[in-house]
Amino acid sequence: MFSSFDVSASGMTAQRLRMDIIADNIANVETTRTTDGLPYRRKLVVFQERRTTPFREFLKKKTGNITDADRDGVQVAGIVEDPSPFKMIYNPGHPDANEDGYVAMPNVDIVSEMVDMISASRAYEANITVLNTSKNMAMRALEIGRG
Repeated sequence: MFSSFDVSASGMTAQRLRMDIIADNIANVETTRTTDGLPYRRKLVVFQERRTTPFREFLKKKTGNITDADRDGVQVAGIVEDPSPFKMIYNPGHPDANEDGYVAMPNVDIVSEMVDMISASRAYEANITVLNTSKNMAMRALEIGRG
């Protein structure tokens, strides 16, 4: 029963990081020059399933209680850069304009970022709901023992 707490907590942690990365993308929507001299490149979070810890897996094998359904939630596999091309905007007065007057702008689309932010927020809320439901079930189970 307590594994549902672990699963929800891992989901909340992963979605919080996703929201942080999205906020970073939005904050840099106009950044035409980073430390490497190129425009800001949009970042994406990659998730993967989180398997049981080695000790827990060993214990389950010894007791015979291990199944393919034994998972502990989600973890961040990494943060990758979006390889899509930069947007080219005609602005000959800009200090970063090329010889044709075009400025390479970050490959960040505000609308897409806002949709991703809403999705991450809803996933975070869903994990909170699961956590609260699990907590209420545990409390009710304790109350049964009192009666």
